[in-house]
Amino acid sequence: MTILMHVCCGPCALYPLTVLREEGIRVRGLFFNPNIHPFREFRRRLETMESVADAFALPVDFERRYGLKEYLRQVVFHEKERCGLCYAMRLAATVERAMAVRADAFTTTLLYSRYQNHEKIRAQAEELSRLHKIPFYYRDFREGWQQGIDMAKERELYRQPYCGCIYSEQERYDKRLGKGKDKM
Repeated sequence: MTILMHVCCGPCALYPLTVLREEGIRVRGLFFNPNIHPFREFRRRLETMESVADAFALPVDFERRYGLKEYLRQVVFHEKERCGLCYAMRLAATVERAMAVRADAFTTTLLYSRYQNHEKIRAQAEELSRLHKIPFYYRDFREGWQQGIDMAKERELYRQPYCGCIYSEQERYDKRLGKGKDKM
């Protein structure tokens, strides 16, 4: 069985990749993350994913184009729904690529994160699976959260401090300001 796995970043790919390979599943990656801001962050995550792909002999299709405009066109004035819109963009691209490479199923490393809405991801992916007649491989990879962190630290990989979008970056700083950690 071959699964096309959407990869949000290198560190988040480590645990799911390990588990899937241990189960005898062939994995191919897709790096498609138009939400990441600023460009330096996008570039750093891309480079880290390239490093992981090389180290683990993981074939990855990289979308190297900085897609911020497309992402913002989807979410501006819909900020409360932004995560669902972002999942939809990335999952749709994953299904499209999975069909193009004739993968047997698709999944995403977003299912590794404690901070993502698993129910929403799962519902959207299952709907895409139904519409396009390609299986969605659901697995709650959160069980390996600490193991993945340890693997990333051991390899000295860049680990990002926020999900990637401009809104989550602002929320990160708003929280720090709210706690009085920063003075303006």
